[in-house]
Amino acid sequence: MYITCPWCGTNHAEFQSNCKNCGAPLPTPQQQAAERKRSGLQIPPSPPRKMSGGFIWRWLVTDGWSIVAFVFLMLAISFIPAGLGLIVGVVTALIGIPLFLVGVVMLAAAAGVFYWRFTLAQRLLKVLREGLTTRGEITEVRQNYSVQINGRSPWIISYTFRLDGTEYTGTVTTMNTPQHLNPGDATAILYLAEDPQYNGIYPHP
Repeated sequence: MYITCPWCGTNHAEFQSNCKNCGAPLPTPQQQAAERKRSGLQIPPSPPRKMSGGFIWRWLVTDGWSIVAFVFLMLAISFIPAGLGLIVGVVTALIGIPLFLVGVVMLAAAAGVFYWRFTLAQRLLKVLREGLTTRGEITEVRQNYSVQINGRSPWIISYTFRLDGTEYTGTVTTMNTPQHLNPGDATAILYLAEDPQYNGIYPHP
């Protein structure tokens, strides 16, 4: 089990008396296990963890950018056929051409955003399946009232954690009310060893 320096957040695969990064004394594995138990941290199982492939689509339907892309897609589906219909008529071609071009631009924008967010969701799924574990802290829990899905607004959970003296931040969006998470609470963080910028909290709400 990893040993985390309480002073700088550096992770150590094996116990040593002092942190390799800042030189501070490290807690023993027994002391750290007791602290985790006291704080109520839920430690994730070792990777690879089982995660449903449907997670990606559940994530996309709560993502603000994906929702905007869907709106653009719907508009493009309306504008392109309407523009083509007007282009056929010589008199209405001057109206049809701009309408068609706007539809094409919206379609391209929607496709680009969907690809971006789908790739991000795939990376998050990799984090949950293969990510390493460290300790973090919840910094904010708020509801995003600017987005509504079936009459409900998603929750945004922000958090921070430290690795090797560097502070990282992240956010998680969920439709479930995070009753067990409050600012200042300790939480388990999963992150990709090759790029800690990709991270998430465990268990995923």
